[in-house]
Amino acid sequence: MVYTKTMQLLTIHAAGLLYVICSLLPEQRRRAVAAGTAIAWVLHGLSLAHIVIANDFLRLGFAAMLSAALWLSVAAYWAENLNLSVDGLRRLVLPAAAIAIVLPVLFPGTLIPLSGRSPMFSWHIALSTLAYGSLTIAAFHAVLMAMQESRLHSLSATAARSGWLGLAIDRLPALLTMERLLFRMIGIGFSLLTLTVLSGVFFSEELFGQAFRLEHKTVFTLMSWALFGALLAGRQWRGWRGKTALSFTLIGFTTLLLAYVGSRFVMEVILQRGAA
Repeated sequence: MVYTKTMQLLTIHAAGLLYVICSLLPEQRRRAVAAGTAIAWVLHGLSLAHIVIANDFLRLGFAAMLSAALWLSVAAYWAENLNLSVDGLRRLVLPAAAIAIVLPVLFPGTLIPLSGRSPMFSWHIALSTLAYGSLTIAAFHAVLMAMQESRLHSLSATAARSGWLGLAIDRLPALLTMERLLFRMIGIGFSLLTLTVLSGVFFSEELFGQAFRLEHKTVFTLMSWALFGALLAGRQWRGWRGKTALSFTLIGFTTLLLAYVGSRFVMEVILQRGAA
């Protein structure tokens, strides 16, 4: 069956609507939320695959990367919620995913021909996308932990418990549990980012047709890799946690954001030309 543009738009709208509905359902409808989120995630992945993979071309852009990151975020929190009570994350991640799924349609990105390229090129792109997605999840997680800690130290109990965001944060696991999950995500993301950096450095000519060189994206990627590596080493040898861990996570993610999404956003939206 041919997957037409009309079918693609229907898939996107159906997934976005399901994400929104599942984010609004009460916690008591746990099975309905899990089933609806799973269906929306599959539809999201289907639409994203058809946007990114077009015949013998690969379509890349900041919007596709954000959409892929949120797609991975939905999968991670859906899986975590099967074992731990992280329902508060659902009310934050799913609306964000509903917005992200539309972005590749509005900002389609750049078509990169695959003919004549090494099979390693696709693997390099997959690794970098998974690394970015995993560390995006960690950054979301760090922000939620900061908000959670702030609420615990709030002087006004009434104000701290008002609003839908406050209710969502109240449903999060204990901070120690959240911290363990954070470092688990960072460990996975760092491993994937290491493989991405190594493949880019040692197989640059085979992947991109040119020798390795330091440029904007490479420098920021290496900086991000060093920050996350330092955080994991500090955690292991110095017992880093709390505000130190959150600061390193957010700075490392911001650096990675500048490397990937930032460069493509400037090229595609501000300068109105394709990113290499």
